[in-house]
Amino acid sequence: TTPTRCTRTHAAHHITTANPRASSAMFGQRAMFGGGGTFVAQYRCYPVSFIDRPQLENGDKVILPPSALDRLTQMMIDEYPMLFEVTNAKMKKSTNCGVLEFVAEEGVVYLPYWMMQNLMLTEGDIVKFQYTKLAKGSFVKLRPQTKDFLDISNPKAVLETTLRTYTCLTVGDSILINYNNKRYYIDVVEARPNSAISIVDTDCEVDFAPPLDYVEPVYEKPAELREAAARKAAEEAAA
Repeated sequence: TTPTRCTRTHAAHHITTANPRASSAMFGQRAMFGGGGTFVAQYRCYPVSFIDRPQLENGDKVILPPSALDRLTQMMIDEYPMLFEVTNAKMKKSTNCGVLEFVAEEGVVYLPYWMMQNLMLTEGDIVKFQYTKLAKGSFVKLRPQTKDFLDISNPKAVLETTLRTYTCLTVGDSILINYNNKRYYIDVVEARPNSAISIVDTDCEVDFAPPLDYVEPVYEKPAELREAAARKAAEEAAA
């Protein structure tokens, strides 16, 4: 396929705080922070639909609690967008994400459901967040899981529009595209310079791999070619 280019422009994130609205009895224990010079915390995770924010399914941004912003500020981490490595230690699955707001209840993080699926998380599971820095991406190869994605009139344009809602991409993830009331899953199969890249403020080349369910068409030979092949086979057999 012919590569396309996707130029990303940085969009500021909403750095907002709010008072906790739920008791620890409902949402479990508060976040457990790691020591040292990096931000590490564990939260109970829930899908963004729990706070009536279904639009956050279109992208990779999460909602963290105010204490996370407080600690990041104390550590003088003020680069935007803030990026985090997210790990389900139990299943040994990890990905990367951005943050939209710091308004979740203490001890809780809200994630897009597609991200929870990638990490094999269920409601209320413990997930680890660690602040990270990712290199700016120069290339990414994506693979639709189903060939009906190619039936869209301009799939590359749809993909580029969708990627504007993402801060980073991680090889092995399957991202979600909502288009015309239909959901399409796209696998991240290759990235450069690393397996996890930032796609904010970068000119990243985007290429497609054939859909996961794509089968090469089998073309029948024209009748005259089939007849010539049959004659040749008969002659060789008689010789």
